[in-house]
Amino acid sequence: MSDSQSNPRHVRELEDHLGVLDTLSGTALGVLSAASGIYTYLGVRSLLDSDGALSVFAALAYSIAVSVGIFVFWTYLMRLLPAMRTARARLGLMGAMALGSVAIIAMSSWLNAAALAGSAAVEQHLARTVQDYQTSLERSHTIAVASLGLERDVSRVRQSFQDLSEQEATGNLSGIAGRGAVFRVLRQKAEELQGLENQIGTVTPAVEQAFAEGNAILSRMRALTVEPGPVEARSVEFSEEAVRLAGLITQLRQLSVAPLVTRAAQDLSASVVLPTLSDEADTAAGQQATITSVLEVLGQRAETLAVAARAVEGMTPPPEVSYTPISAADAVIRYGRNFVPSWAGAIAIDLLPAVLVFILMVTQGAVRAGRERTPIEDSMTLAELRAAVSAIRRVEDDMPPEPKLSAPTPLREPAE
Repeated sequence: MSDSQSNPRHVRELEDHLGVLDTLSGTALGVLSAASGIYTYLGVRSLLDSDGALSVFAALAYSIAVSVGIFVFWTYLMRLLPAMRTARARLGLMGAMALGSVAIIAMSSWLNAAALAGSAAVEQHLARTVQDYQTSLERSHTIAVASLGLERDVSRVRQSFQDLSEQEATGNLSGIAGRGAVFRVLRQKAEELQGLENQIGTVTPAVEQAFAEGNAILSRMRALTVEPGPVEARSVEFSEEAVRLAGLITQLRQLSVAPLVTRAAQDLSASVVLPTLSDEADTAAGQQATITSVLEVLGQRAETLAVAARAVEGMTPPPEVSYTPISAADAVIRYGRNFVPSWAGAIAIDLLPAVLVFILMVTQGAVRAGRERTPIEDSMTLAELRAAVSAIRRVEDDMPPEPKLSAPTPLREPAE
């Protein structure tokens, strides 16, 4: 123990400070409890769906209970914990303080954080949802555009069959000029592919229109996340736009022509209507050989289309996105990392009295240590000294007087 802490004047100075601060502690604790109750009320009101008088009364009752509980809890600790002299007693009350602090955070601090940053947290939720929808829309559009790219593959296959049919018409393929059986087979497949190509072409404007409309909805949703005004009203409109956008994303996924091309590739070689061959044996043999070669080519071209279509179908699908409305309190918990200052303020307003408790513990410990190391005569004040002197005088006055002893009679000498 240092000399300053064992100095009687230092001890008396600390006691004077504690006396002054004791009058302020109750007021400060009451103000902190009331402030916490106000923010708790706002947090509870954000959780209640109804706006009636009963909801207001329920939120008010809860906030008052929280304020009273915080005030009583910290008042007990400020009085009792600094007065504990044994380590076991102090550890017991510190455990009670830790348990009570957890209870206060559970019943008040998270609601305070909801009141402080609830609107911003809901806006964060809206912004995150917009990002998810944008990712899903762009992915759906990418897959749809990739499927539209199959039109070039179909066009190449269709052009190859048209070229073969022209060669057959001039006799450069089977050696028999004219529009016979081989020509009709080639024309049949070219026309099938032409129909598929036309069908893909009609899908292209629908894909671009859906993507443009989806971007327009995304722009409106982004605007709703930052517009002024109550976030609850904006959330309702945001939800309506989200439903529309989800429908457009589903439409884009359905506009993919990759499954259609896959089925067409399967039918390309499987569904061949073989025409009647020539009556002449030599001509029929030549036609049959050419048709066999044509069927082999059909199988190869069909496999090429199927591979391209399966590559598109194997692309990673867009993530499933759905907007779920969320309350301010839930949003603050879900996005708590983005609102650390708000959480710190909400918890600090409830747990700040713990610092006052530790201050009182240290100060009163120093006072007790100083008194134990100071002799009683050095620690007495002038008033205490006067009271001690008065007590001594009263004791002396109350004591009976001591009896006076008579002087001994001198002995006389005997006469001679």
